[in-house]
Amino acid sequence: MRPFTLNYTLPGGLSQAVTPYHFDPARQLNVLPDGRPAVSDPDLLLAVGTTTSTAGSATHFDD
Repeated sequence: MRPFTLNYTLPGGLSQAVTPYHFDPARQLNVLPDGRPAVSDPDLLLAVGTTTSTAGSATHFDD
């Protein structure tokens, strides 16, 4: 039996969003495919609003 509240607290499926950056654990920040920090791309920041990673602590910005 699934508790009623879990219908609203858990995501319904995988997100179809694709981010043009990935988290680099060695550098502890999000990087673009060419290796530059994601925060250095103003067009990306305007499009996505933030490059905060969920890796590690969720209470601070990685970039």
